[in-house]
Amino acid sequence: MSTCGEPLQPAAAGRSPSPIPRTTVNYPTPHKPGTIVISAHQRRLYLVVGNGVAISYPVAVPRRGKEWSGVASIGAKYVNPDWTPPAVVKADHPELPNLIPGGSPRNPMGTRAMLLDRGEIAIHGTTRKMRSSIGTAASYGCIRMLNESVTELYGLVRIGTIVVVE
Repeated sequence: MSTCGEPLQPAAAGRSPSPIPRTTVNYPTPHKPGTIVISAHQRRLYLVVGNGVAISYPVAVPRRGKEWSGVASIGAKYVNPDWTPPAVVKADHPELPNLIPGGSPRNPMGTRAMLLDRGEIAIHGTTRKMRSSIGTAASYGCIRMLNESVTELYGLVRIGTIVVVE
């Protein structure tokens, strides 16, 4: 799988993710239940439940120059995905191998990935060393989640789920 994962970097000192990776929130929206809405500004992913309620997860969003917005859909789902660095990542980090197998602690895709129908973009988990990036603008275009969050979301959505990035 070739998507926008990140090469491993050391965790930022003194930062730790929330012990509760998700919350249920009031979320009035025109989007149908089952839609994923990603707020780049809030650095949150919302799974619309309905009746003005959503499940909210903290995420890392694309860094400056890699941002995107619009509507996509989940085109494929993977458990312990392999990672092939995309050309843009490989150009910035030529020392990376051409493939990192799924399940490897060096694989930046984490435990689950949902590939969007927009090319090399996915909603995916993270490695232990990259957990501190959650809540920041850090990716090459993907939406990065804590492994426990992406595993839960993976079980709640299906191929074809609409993803709106605002």
